[in-house]
Order: sequence, then C-alpha cells, then structure tokens
Amino acid sequence: MSSPLPSPSVGPASDPASTDLSADPDEGEGPVLQVSWGEAFRTWSRVAALSFGGPAGQIAVMHRILVDEKKWVSEERFLHALNYCMLLPGPEAQQLATYIGWLMHRTPGGLMAGTLFILPGVVCILALSVLYAHFQQTTVVAAVFFGLKPAVLAIVVEAVFRIGKRVLKNGTMVALAVASFIAIFFFGVPFPLLILAAGLIGYVGGRVSPERFVVLKGDGKAQTTAPTSDSVVTARFAGRSLLLRSLLVSAVCLPLWFGPLAVIWLTLGPDSVYFEEGVFFSKSAVVTFGGAYSVLAYIAQQAVEKYGWLRPGEMLDGLGMAETTPGPLIMVVQFVGFLGAYRNPGPFDPLTAGVAGSLVTTWVTFVPCFYWIFLGAPFIERLRGNRLLGAALSAITAAVVGVVLNLAVWFALHTLFGEVRTERFGPLRLLVPDPKTLNAAALAIALLAFLLTFYFKRGMTVTLAASAGVGAIVYLLMGLA
Repeated sequence: MSSPLPSPSVGPASDPASTDLSADPDEGEGPVLQVSWGEAFRTWSRVAALSFGGPAGQIAVMHRILVDEKKWVSEERFLHALNYCMLLPGPEAQQLATYIGWLMHRTPGGLMAGTLFILPGVVCILALSVLYAHFQQTTVVAAVFFGLKPAVLAIVVEAVFRIGKRVLKNGTMVALAVASFIAIFFFGVPFPLLILAAGLIGYVGGRVSPERFVVLKGDGKAQTTAPTSDSVVTARFAGRSLLLRSLLVSAVCLPLWFGPLAVIWLTLGPDSVYFEEGVFFSKSAVVTFGGAYSVLAYIAQQAVEKYGWLRPGEMLDGLGMAETTPGPLIMVVQFVGFLGAYRNPGPFDPLTAGVAGSLVTTWVTFVPCFYWIFLGAPFIERLRGNRLLGAALSAITAAVVGVVLNLAVWFALHTLFGEVRTERFGPLRLLVPDPKTLNAAALAIALLAFLLTFYFKRGMTVTLAASAGVGAIVYLLMGLA
C-alpha cells in the first residue's frame, strides 16, 4: 500500500472515554481517531435520522457530517472505506457506517454505528407494516399507495441508468447486461446463478482481455489512503494468526446468524413461515451485489410466485415505504417478512406473527452485513487494486443492470395492468398483459413521475410526494375504491 497519510485527531487525548479502541497497544500503533463514545453515539444517531434518499443520499450525508463537518476521516480514507464496502453483498451505506465505526472504536464502534443506521428504518417500516396490514382496505391508505406505486417505476428506471452509466462502457459490458436481462426475464434463471456466472465470466475475461472487462476502477485518491491501525496490525500477522482471527469472528457471527433459525426449526418446524423466511432472506443477503434494486426482482418474484407471501402490487407498496423512510432500501424485506407471517401466523395471532416475521427477516438480512465487515476487512485491504477482482466485479455489475431492468419491466406490467398472465413455450417464459385492463390513471401518474425525475431533475422525495398527492386525489375523485 501507499505510505500512510497523517490521521486527523479530535478530542482530548487525556480523556479515557475518548480514547479510540482501534489502536493495538501490543503493536505500538497510535489511535487513528480520538472521539468520545458519547459524541460518536450522537453523531451516528444524527446520520441515521437523516439517511433518506437511497444509498447515494445516505453516503452524501455521511460524507458531509464525517468528512466536512466533523473531520473524523479524510477524503481519501472515506473513499477507501466506500470502495471496500462496494465489494460486498448488502447495503453499502450501512456497511460504510459499520466500517467507519469499526475504524474509530473497533468492533463495538462498528456495532453501534451499523445498528443505529438501520434502527429508525426498522421502527418506521414495522409501524407502517402494521398500519398497512390492518387498514389496507381503507380509502385513505389505498389512495396514498395508489399514487406511490407508479412513481416507484420512475425511480427503478433511474437506477438502471445510474448503474448503467457506471459500468456499460464497452460492447462486452452491454452484451453481459442484455444477456442477463434475457436470462432472468424470459427464462427465469435464478438471480444467484446469474451473479455466479457473471463473476466467473469476468474473472476469466480479466485474464484474457483485461481492457474489456476491467471497467470499474477505484478513485486514485482511495489508493493513497492511510490504512487503519487494525489493518496495519493485521498485515503483520502470520498466516496462522490471520486464520485464527477469521475463525474467532466466524465463531461469533455464524451462531448469531443461524442460531435463531435452529431454534425456530426445533420449536415450530421446517415448514413454518418463520423458518422459510429466515432461510430465504439469508440466501438473499449473500447475493445482494449492486445494491438493493438488483435483488428486489428476485425477492418479489419468489415472495409472490413461489411462497405467496405477497400479491404482485404489494411489493411496490413496500418499496414506496422503504423509499420514504430513513435507512437502507433493502429494509423493504422487513415489510415482506411482516406480511408473509401475518397471513400465515401458525400458532400466533396475526399481529404477533407479523412482528416476529419482520424481526426474523431483519435479523438474517443485517447480521451478515456485520459479518462481512468484521471478517473481510483484512483480506479486502490486501485485494485493493487486484485486476482480476476488478474484472469480476465489473461483469457482476453489468449483469446487475439487466436484473434491475427486469425489475422495472416486471413492476411496470403489474402496476399498469390489472391482469398479467404467464405464457410458456418450453423453457421460454412470457409475461403477457391484458390490454383491456390498462389502468390509465396509473399510467398518467407514472408519466408524471418520469417527467419529475428525468426532465425536471427533481429528487426522489419530491417525486414520491407529488405522485402520492396526485394519486390520492385521482383515487378519491374517480371513486376507484
């Protein structure tokens, strides 16, 4: 790595409460930062309360507060942490908070930052899920969500363009995106298999023709960042010590991840909705590369078509909730978990079941995020700038463009048409809407959302608020209830 830059220092070094725990006294490394636990708690709470606007907005908030205002980390170190988190499955903004918390106060700091980042969203989505399940048929709730569903389409399409601009820089990447869309939309190829295939293609392509496959390149500034004291110490470990550290992290995190599932399996059985949700969302947590949009199509189709937890339009309702509440967009899975258990309560009453399902889903979604950070940091630090890894990630991100496009088309069909049937011709699958069931009002609101997003360049909050307001008025005036 490049020679370290000096690290900023904040707070009195003489205050024991402000001493950063990221220093390893055995190695003689000084603390990276000196921030009191109280100040860290208040700052991470503020970051969490302002974490609207999807990953781009959340990362911008963290940059403004941590780099510009507090000056806890330098620009270079912030980019270094961000590039690391973008290598991992899961919500990169939450993992970035966990990483910087770990940088400041080691594992306890990472746990505090990562947990506070998602806590407001967990509370908001749970409250909205309860209201949705109990009052879904009421006119007011139905009217608000009538306008949100078409608006979400514009946001998903905007995500296609945003990711595409980042990676579709040559014909090879475009071909991967097109092949990914065809595979998942017309042939129903599972999302995890697409990710694996794209990664292998990128790895091989990086060896054969790196100029066509290595298109995701880190910011040069990030390469000059000062390593954390933890990563410096880890780099000095012998291979056996690094292995022991990895085993220790796994010995703690894996039982926390799968232990609750074992308890559910023993008490409620493998056929209970709680066990099914735990297993399904555990698998989803491993393949969420490229942001939440990339895996939402997989979750939506499985939740609707395989498990029957949701009706087609309800995934858009949940996405609208996640878009308008603080926290990562992947919090939509909590809504899915709530409704799935609410409608299949087993031995519990529906409300208790819904809360339990949402908490199980949230647990198995975010425990892996902490695991990736605490386990992978030393290894990923060594892989920075690795050409073959960059090629694999470029190919995966290109495939994600096709997956998100599939999500946009799937949502559009189920939002704009009242009836969509599936026609099969051997392995080929076609979703055919009934033109007679076209919802003209939903189409008009979708066009409004597209104009606000792409022509007037309005933010997500303005687009969703305007669409929800117009949709509610149209719904009530036309008597669609």
